[in-house]
Amino acid sequence: MPIRTEPDALMLADPDATEAFGRALAAASGNGGLVIYLHGDLGAGKTSLARAFLSALGAGERIKSPTYSLIEPYTLADGRAAWHLDLYRIADPGELEWLGLDALADPGAVILVEWPQRGAGALPAADLHLRFEHADAARRLRLQPASARGERVVSDLTY
Repeated sequence: MPIRTEPDALMLADPDATEAFGRALAAASGNGGLVIYLHGDLGAGKTSLARAFLSALGAGERIKSPTYSLIEPYTLADGRAAWHLDLYRIADPGELEWLGLDALADPGAVILVEWPQRGAGALPAADLHLRFEHADAARRLRLQPASARGERVVSDLTY
């Protein structure tokens, strides 16, 4: 289970704790649109959290990593659209034009973006920043709301 170490930070001891937090985040996310930026080094747990989050929202059993496709679309159990982007391979935000990011403008969509700094200016604004940091064998996760919606999600988190 995640352990709160600071008002805005959790310690995730292992992949199971990362997945548990992803499910808790999904439960707190409500039924509206939400944009989450996932920051952190390679292997920090961004994709694991995204998979657990999307699975908990009913995106299906097979949630693929968008490492090579850059973007994976899903339909959630309640009918909302969800998008998982991994922009690691993007060198310039201008490269995103061919991805059809117009669909991300849906205010009811759930959007998770790994490596969001590589899409600066081409992405919808974040509601919540999740910052992963290596902490020996564990991970520290910092929660930074960037909108009223993000603040509500963080305040509704239970784990």
